[in-house]
Amino acid sequence: MAKKATKTITVEQIGSPIRRPKEQRATLVGLGLNKMHKQRTLEDTPSVRGMIAAVQHLVRVVDEK
Repeated sequence: MAKKATKTITVEQIGSPIRRPKEQRATLVGLGLNKMHKQRTLEDTPSVRGMIAAVQHLVRVVDEK
């Protein structure tokens, strides 16, 4: 069986979680981001898109494939 190619999205943390609500900090950790300018490539799912939307002021989308 051939594995189906999944879409991915690369996000980069551009804002600091200092002085932010704990929910936003937890969302960054859930995305795998914990340091400035760290990038993660994630599977493009509705749940990941929702997490990005919740902290859109702290992250930026670098690449969508």
